Amino acid sequence: MKQTQHCKRNGKPAHAAGFTLVEVLVALIIIAVGMLGLAKIQALAYASTGIAGSQSLAALQASSLVSAMRANRSYWSAVATPFTFSFTMVGSSATLGTVSDNALSTTSNVCTFGGATAPCTPVQLAAYDLNNATNGWIKGLGAVLPNPSATISCPTPAAGTQLGCSIQITWVENTVTVNSQTQGTTAMQAPTYTVFVVP
Repeated sequence: MKQTQHCKRNGKPAHAAGFTLVEVLVALIIIAVGMLGLAKIQALAYASTGIAGSQSLAALQASSLVSAMRANRSYWSAVATPFTFSFTMVGSSATLGTVSDNALSTTSNVCTFGGATAPCTPVQLAAYDLNNATNGWIKGLGAVLPNPSATISCPTPAAGTQLGCSIQITWVENTVTVNSQTQGTTAMQAPTYTVFVVP
């Protein structure tokens, strides 16, 4: 039985098949660049999830105020227009801005929980819902969003139309970018959530 020898091809010695060192290095560089891209995309996904979470919290806080406004319809549906109430919160302290109804600038009411002047009037109840130092809406908003500000605005309605109010919430968060070229001049942004309500 003959054994075929494969040591030569076309009269020349056969070379061993395989990758050269240069090919291996190029492959490693390509893999490393791809892994860096995946890491950046993963970091962007985590940051985007955080932003979506903040937007959901803003929506929940706005919805809670909408519920309070509809529960106290006797005040909010007859509010003196144009009405504006705004505040800015830094840390745990809130600074009231434009207040066109002084009753809503009070920070405590003795009409609640069987206080001396109980029961609360509609105006006092609205002030308590917004501005109570322990569990008011402003305090709750500051607990879930970084440095928030909010404005409640009820413009004068046109003749024959219902009163409508807007609740606008703004907070501060880091800018999410894919690379430094798309980041811009600032690393912070102030997203806004707005909801409209008919008390």
